[in-house]
Amino acid sequence: MGGAAEHKKDDAMILAGIKVLDVASFIAGPVATTVMADFGAEVIKLEPPTGDGYRKLSTLAGMPQAEELYHWQVDNRSKRGLHLDLTREAGREVLYRLVTEADVFVTNFMPSVREKLGLRYEDLAPLNSRLIYGSMSAYGETGPEAGQTGFDTTAYWARSGLMDLVRPDPGGDPARSMPGMGDHPTGIALLSAILLALYRRERTGLGGMAHTSLLANGVWSNAFMAQAALYGAAVPQRPRREAATNALSNHYQCKDGRWFILTAANEEKEWTRFPNAIGRPELATDPRFVGQQERQHNASVLVAILDDIFSQQNMAHWRAAFAASRITVGEVAKTEDILHSEQARAARITVPGAGIGAGLTVDSPLWVEGTAKQAPRPAPRLGEHTLDILREAGYDEAGIDDLRARGALGPDL
Repeated sequence: MGGAAEHKKDDAMILAGIKVLDVASFIAGPVATTVMADFGAEVIKLEPPTGDGYRKLSTLAGMPQAEELYHWQVDNRSKRGLHLDLTREAGREVLYRLVTEADVFVTNFMPSVREKLGLRYEDLAPLNSRLIYGSMSAYGETGPEAGQTGFDTTAYWARSGLMDLVRPDPGGDPARSMPGMGDHPTGIALLSAILLALYRRERTGLGGMAHTSLLANGVWSNAFMAQAALYGAAVPQRPRREAATNALSNHYQCKDGRWFILTAANEEKEWTRFPNAIGRPELATDPRFVGQQERQHNASVLVAILDDIFSQQNMAHWRAAFAASRITVGEVAKTEDILHSEQARAARITVPGAGIGAGLTVDSPLWVEGTAKQAPRPAPRLGEHTLDILREAGYDEAGIDDLRARGALGPDL
């Protein structure tokens, strides 16, 4: 087990000296504390003796299979592992002692569980007036659904309207989200709320509660359409690709089977370059496409023409042609492409991590130039640093034996 000396922080790290208790499960709550660890905070990951259920997610049918718990590594890296049975009084005693020295406490437990275990804000605030209490919920802290369970696929994706709108075919089934797709941006939102609360503490000396929800972030992600609905507008389903009203904001398939998407935010300007870029300058003077109104009226015709053109060359050809003409496109990447992405490495989207799988991990999407960022360390094994943390909290061997006897540490420690 690593000692405290292993966890000294570089003074250049923004959050050096900040102590965080991660008493959350699965993804969205722990993501916030992972980013804090990236910037130098000391994060203790507290789990029950049986472990966070998230550890087992990759064993479910349909999940990618690898030798390592890849999902656990990316969402809990650089933390120290502690396990406690919070259903036992002795376990709660340990937690309360840690709370007195903590700067941040993060949880996504249900309100009923927080009340049962004595983990509500009003339970912990009297122990430490400077504590920032970060709360993650599915549907918010108030309202008739405040106590309901939810995951990102149900609260962020389904309830926000995104699931209904993102369909390949407006008459077809709604699209399912990817694991963690809403959890990760929602975790960043919780991080932002916590940092705002820490900034206020710098001014006032007082802690407080900071929170966000999966539903709030789903609606925020869908805010363009949600605000239209709030203004009384009907929100249309997106048409089939072949029936799009703007051929320059559409996706096309190349000869090699790869796809790309065009996005012409300024269609008139893009059209001045587009026909030449694809080797069809005569389209610029075709009366069916000469103006925006004509292109919109004949969009399905233009889509068919472009389908034929793009099917004649591989993606590499069109990539070069668009780059030369400054046409905005996005290749529809396969997730595996990230492994060999030069841009991802150069922009520090993927970074080396000692002891982490193939040596690369997905970095948190925040950087502050001029300050260091923690080189990713492996996520903790279940309870890996429990004894070290207890000793640092002031427990001697007799005290630790007493905790064992009272069931605080579970049956295996």
